[in-house]
Amino acid sequence: MTDAATGREPRQERSRATRHRLLEAALECLADVGWSASTVGRVAALAGVSRGAVQHHFPTREALFTAAVRHINGRRTEELTRRAAALPHGPGRTEAVVRMLVESYTGREFAAAVQLWAAAANDPALRAHVLPLEEDVGREAHRNALDLLGADESQPGVRESVQATLDLARGLGLADLLTDDRVRRTRIIEQWARTLDGVLART
Repeated sequence: MTDAATGREPRQERSRATRHRLLEAALECLADVGWSASTVGRVAALAGVSRGAVQHHFPTREALFTAAVRHINGRRTEELTRRAAALPHGPGRTEAVVRMLVESYTGREFAAAVQLWAAAANDPALRAHVLPLEEDVGREAHRNALDLLGADESQPGVRESVQATLDLARGLGLADLLTDDRVRRTRIIEQWARTLDGVLART
């Protein structure tokens, strides 16, 4: 291996490490102080890098924060895949899947993503970045839910019911941002799982 090759690899590793720190810092900023106060300078300081380093990886503020939310989604997908191995088969699986999906829309990472989504509603520049992200995240979430449920979306009502499950999960996550909603959420999950089981049983 040449000196040039050995020198290039550490630089690539440092670059990946810096990018990871920036994404984590951006998420922390969004969750703690919201979009308006989450400046590039604040993220740089939290990550321990210069503003120039931020701009090397992410040319705009919008690119930085949408990349951070995409980073969240990748991590959430990995967590769902890991937890899927412990899901029951047969009776009870639908409720376990719905509960797991709902839980994926709670916590600090979801709170950070909500800050970006809400800001995009009134910021055209940010919205231009968020809309493609939302489409990608939505497609992946729908595909994951189908796989977890073992559902065939070519059957009548299945696609809509799976999408309703994801919409319900996001809505329950939003409610949980303001108050501890676990008791009400548990009852809703149980009821929706019964409804969803009825749809899936007809396919």
